[in-house]
Amino acid sequence: MHYWLMKTEPETFGWAQQMALGDEGGIWDGVRNHQAANFLRAMQAGDRAFFYHTGKERQIVGVVEVVRTAFPDPTDPSGRFVSISPRALYTLAAPVPLVSLREDPRFAECLLLRQPRLSVMPITAAEWSAIHEIARTAMT
Repeated sequence: MHYWLMKTEPETFGWAQQMALGDEGGIWDGVRNHQAANFLRAMQAGDRAFFYHTGKERQIVGVVEVVRTAFPDPTDPSGRFVSISPRALYTLAAPVPLVSLREDPRFAECLLLRQPRLSVMPITAAEWSAIHEIARTAMT
């Protein structure tokens, strides 16, 4: 299993909407950055991803699982870009704000901090564990 982070504007499509889609999940479309699209193509069924709210929130709020791998993005008339289908698994114990990652040396190499414009990116297993730890610690 591989780990990812997927960013969205909560005003356009937020965690509550993802949760409401149930076990079938939905379509993650509209990615037009070639590097992010290549990351979508690399995702496999069963991979997990953090669901990140951009904009004013700038925080990780939940976890999704890839249930359908790359297929043509129905919003792309050129046919060059792909979509995947994620389904919501769980809400984090507490949201993990971007500022928490910036202040933590474990994330010095994290693409979220190094290439913040990417909407889809890989997360290492160590970063995955550390983000869950931060979420649990915030609850105590």
